[in-house]
Parts: sequence; structure tokens; C-alpha cells
Amino acid sequence: MGILNVTPDSFSDGGRFTERDAALRQAEQMLKDGAALIDVGGESTRPGAAPVSEQEELDRVVPIVEALNQELGALVSVDTSTAVVIRDSAAAGAGLINDVRALRRPGALAAAAESTLPVCLMHMQGEPGNMQDNPQYDDVTAEVITFLLARIDACLAAGIARDSLLVDPGFGFAKSVNHNLQLMKEMSALRGLNLPILIGVSRKSLFGKVLGRDVNERLSGSLAAAVMCVERGAKIVRAHDVQETVDAVRFAHAVLEAHKES
Repeated sequence: MGILNVTPDSFSDGGRFTERDAALRQAEQMLKDGAALIDVGGESTRPGAAPVSEQEELDRVVPIVEALNQELGALVSVDTSTAVVIRDSAAAGAGLINDVRALRRPGALAAAAESTLPVCLMHMQGEPGNMQDNPQYDDVTAEVITFLLARIDACLAAGIARDSLLVDPGFGFAKSVNHNLQLMKEMSALRGLNLPILIGVSRKSLFGKVLGRDVNERLSGSLAAAVMCVERGAKIVRAHDVQETVDAVRFAHAVLEAHKES
């Protein structure tokens, strides 16, 4: 999953792809580099990020979704929590809703059910503006799983089919360094949900804190984490550096799928 932020304030690439042509060129390159789908986001969810209006998010996202679908034939995921953006993105040709708030905003559950699109439910405490203030867990992995189970039940009750759901443990969202490391170590436990697992670790502050690297020097950490997550069951890896991530994941799969020769 290639990341395409059409925002002015995302932590890694904010402001680079807000113009339509720049966004299309970036998406085209990610597809050439091996991305299976493009994740378009119009509201930054970095720690401390401020919310945007519904209209502003619509204006940023929907024309890009439409262009990616019509001009590149791309499978498009939309990184949104907003009901009207879910509806209008679906109408514009989106193929997946990727919601960091797990459909908890007003109207989001109904909009997702109406869209009939697959939905990825992510774990997060609080909101991006305050999620890193002081996250607390007794058992981070167990609590992430409990949260996701509750959101799965809410989706089923709203009429969303189970085979339309994916889950994301939410690395970097309302989690300390140790929470993230523990969750990654124990990520195999999420397989018990019996749903595809999506992960996003690309260029996260986790690597800055553990490795002492600036945001543009975190590729090595991002690749190591992506491979570890694939070994633990991740089926979709969300990344900025698509070509490098595809190579790392392909090699991990080659190892995992190797057969003993007789």
C-alpha cells in the first residue's frame, strides 16, 4: 500500500502532493515500484495534528480518488474517518476505506455499510491531537485485540460483512516506544481475529527514538519492522518507500514459503 498524503501537514511528506499532477505522478511511480493499492489521505493524523473541516477534506481527497481511478486504473484506499468523505470517495471509485478511528466518528459506520466497500479498522486511543500525551495500558496487545473485537462487532451489527473487514494494530498511535515494541513482538496474537492484518510503520517516530534517526533517515528501521510484521502475519504493508518495501516483503515471503528439497 503506497502512501499518498494530499495534506499540507503530514509528518513525512506534507505539502509535496497537494497538487493534482504531483499526486498523479507520485501514484504512478508507486504503482511502477510495485504498490498494489494507493492510500489517499486528506487529514493528517500525525501526533498533535489538528482536524480539518469536512469540506476541506472532500476538496483534497475526492478529485484525487477520481483521477487515480480513471487515469491510472489504480485500486484506491481512502484514509478517512468522515462519513461524507466515505460516501463521496466510494462514488468516485475508491476500493477500500482505511479508518484510523475504526468508524467511530458520527455516521461513519452507516456510511461504510452503505458503501459496501472493505474497511480497515485501526486501534487508537483518543485523537491525533492528544493521543501521545500519556498513553496507558496494562497489556497493550490484549487491549488492542479487545478494542478491535468490539469494533468488529459494531461493524457486523451495522450490516458490514465480516469478509469485508481488515484490522490494523495502530503502531505509533497512542503508544509509547515500549508499547510499540511489545505490540510488534506479540503481533502474531492478532492472527486470532481471523482477519487480514494491515500495518503502517513507515518512517514513524519510533525509529527516531530507538535509532536516533531523522524522518528521512528511517528506511532501514522501516524495512526491518515491515519484515518482522510480515513474519507475524501482516498481509498489507503501508509504506512511503514502495520499491524498497516491496523488495523486503518479497524476500520475506520467499523465505516463509520456501520448501525443503528432497
